Amino acid sequence: MNRCPITYELCGTEKYSEKGLRMIAPKLTTLHDLPFTAAEQRQEAANRAKKLSIQGVQPKLSAVISVVNQQFEIVDQFGNYIIKPQNDIFPELPENEDVTMKMAKVYGLDVPLHGLVYSKDGSLSYFIKRFDRYSKGKKYATEDFAQLTGSSRDTKYDYTMEKLVKVIDKYCTFPAVEKADFFKRVLFCFITANEDMHLKNFSVITKARKTTLTPVYDFLNSSISIKNPQEELALSLKGKKSNFKSTELIEYYAKGHLGLNDKTIDTILSDMNKSLSKWIELLEVSFLSDTMKEKYLKVLDNRIKRF
Repeated sequence: MNRCPITYELCGTEKYSEKGLRMIAPKLTTLHDLPFTAAEQRQEAANRAKKLSIQGVQPKLSAVISVVNQQFEIVDQFGNYIIKPQNDIFPELPENEDVTMKMAKVYGLDVPLHGLVYSKDGSLSYFIKRFDRYSKGKKYATEDFAQLTGSSRDTKYDYTMEKLVKVIDKYCTFPAVEKADFFKRVLFCFITANEDMHLKNFSVITKARKTTLTPVYDFLNSSISIKNPQEELALSLKGKKSNFKSTELIEYYAKGHLGLNDKTIDTILSDMNKSLSKWIELLEVSFLSDTMKEKYLKVLDNRIKRF
């Protein structure tokens, strides 16, 4: 019995469930494997890097979905999907990011359509629909926090969580709403051990003259992918990046710097506790290996116990 890599539901002998295929396109009846191995995808990403508007440490490809050919097709421009293949250094990143993004959706965060797709060598690649595209060649105005603060790829870690509050105040149309959403994201990343949320992993988007935080992206448990992780946050908070207590995140940051009231914080924490059982369920049926599942669950338990 196969499990759909898009929805995680059982789908008999098929690779994908009907529901998963319809989420990508209503007329999609099957989804052919990507016509590249994981290694070939990484090479394609390197070859096309200068032509694409997407960047980052992880190899990425731009793609469109062809209903006629029933597959993702790699393109240099006008792509509305991003595909990330298996990494040759860090194990199981596609499976890791996919389940973490599904957990974020359960938590109530704004998550784009995403899933896993098989490649011709049997490996799984992660795909996510771009939230900044609304028509061929047309994009919403989107800027990450590195751009907004005049930082570069080399200095994207040289900032503090405290200073990010001013970025939200300055650029978002309704800062109070966005700061509550922002804290929920920070808390989720802390709970799921995402230690790589630097300035380029937070962005704002403008639609209909309203500027908000973008849907979430690049959420994964980085600590289970690297050896001997030393940090718990990519950007310093209270002058440090690890060994955080719940009071530092709640009293010092949420209340003291983001200005959130008790009711808002209680709701965010309550949502976390309500989501826990579903998070565990998702991890257990995810496409991570048993070893990775065990590591993830152990870290999740450790972080949850701090609250």
